[in-house]
Amino acid sequence: MFGKKKEVEEIIEREDGLTDYDVYIMGGTEKIVNIILAAVVLFTVGYIFYHSIPLSALLMLFALKWPKIRTRQIIEKRKGQLTLQFKDMLYSLASALSVGKSVEIGIQDALKDLMVIYPDPQTDILLELGYILRGIGMNCTVESMFSQFAERAHLEDIDNFVDIFVTCKRTGGDLMEVMRSTSNTIGEKIEVKHEIETTISGKKYEFNLMMVLPVVMVLFLTLTSGDYMKPVFTTIVGKIAMTVAIAIFGLSYLVGSKVMKITV
Repeated sequence: MFGKKKEVEEIIEREDGLTDYDVYIMGGTEKIVNIILAAVVLFTVGYIFYHSIPLSALLMLFALKWPKIRTRQIIEKRKGQLTLQFKDMLYSLASALSVGKSVEIGIQDALKDLMVIYPDPQTDILLELGYILRGIGMNCTVESMFSQFAERAHLEDIDNFVDIFVTCKRTGGDLMEVMRSTSNTIGEKIEVKHEIETTISGKKYEFNLMMVLPVVMVLFLTLTSGDYMKPVFTTIVGKIAMTVAIAIFGLSYLVGSKVMKITV
């Protein structure tokens, strides 16, 4: 029990909770690794389609765009995880309020509960609750701390909760009902999203397969019918045709990615 209290105090004392969840800055090493991996993939695809080292090397230049795409993926994943963590926090906070505890004590109890669910001390919701408690300890209001959190989270569910929470605190509304209804709403949205993901998981698999299939087909034809494919690699018309094919290939990936992305 003493060890758990000490861990809570350590989280509260940290000052690294000010994270803007719409921003992710790659470290130098991470960025270089991502560029190298993307460059290797692009060079391989380019060589399969062109059989030309200069043209394949030219295609590698698009690897410079990959860190930006990867950054967007990391931000979306992190915000999705934060939504799940926030839902767990609301359940725990609602449980504390239901037995008559104050919001401040309820947040402390929620932090202890979440430390069991999320053992990693760097989990976003643990750092956020620690920062909120630290602000309360410096005489900041609960409303202002939650508002700061919402401004940095950029999530509709958290924005809605904070708006209702602030209104309830100022007007004396039923906080317990707010916690219960908000956690239920977020939970239902997550369940709906999970059902959609399950429904289209097969289509996603087919999409990924279709993205790989053209490269495999060209490689297969090159290995089994070299004379048939030779004009494609040695003539201007063939290289233009391959360039158009790669452009269609990239456009299909962008369109398919947007179609598969469903927001709830």
